[in-house]
Amino acid sequence: MKSRTRTRAIVLAGTAAALVASLVAAGPAPAAPAAPAAPAAPAASRLASVHGGGTIFFPYSAKDDIRFTVDAESTPWSKPYPAPGPEKGLPTDARGRVTIYHHFKESGFIGTGEAEVDCLVTGGRTATLTAVVKTSNVAGWEGKRIGISVQDGQRGEPDRLGFSWAVANLDVKPDGTVAEATVGTCMAPAPFTEVTKGNFKVNPAPLSPLPK
Repeated sequence: MKSRTRTRAIVLAGTAAALVASLVAAGPAPAAPAAPAAPAAPAASRLASVHGGGTIFFPYSAKDDIRFTVDAESTPWSKPYPAPGPEKGLPTDARGRVTIYHHFKESGFIGTGEAEVDCLVTGGRTATLTAVVKTSNVAGWEGKRIGISVQDGQRGEPDRLGFSWAVANLDVKPDGTVAEATVGTCMAPAPFTEVTKGNFKVNPAPLSPLPK
């Protein structure tokens, strides 16, 4: 009985040794082919925007209630012009809305306007934009392009806002006479007033690359 058991053990040991030898001779099993890498997603383009609303303090109308709201987003190269203008549009093309509310304390008159944004450009925490007035109860304002500048205050500083009428944008003639000048796209003065209530958020972005 012991002889048979010993013989069987010898046979099994020989079989195992032969199996190990065959695996060593064959070398390691080939690795499974790697799955193809998924194509990298294109980097999302960062676009400029300005959002918010607030009341400003205008020193020449210190008792008046003057408010602005701005919702503007960049839409680069979206507004082509007929030749010889920029046929692909401009990197500062934009969309959105500006609303203006001005309650004149002395007269009680409330002037309002709503304008459609056509241009936006940012630099750091400051933005300038223009919009064409679509509706207003102020004579001569409908169809007029206005310029707005916004500075997003940081580190406890107040937000600031500027506008193209009242203190800026005069066209001085060679003879010294003056007239109100038209406002070109994205043209606005520095943000010369302080926002006393409310908040504006400027999301800056570099100019969009030239379209192919």
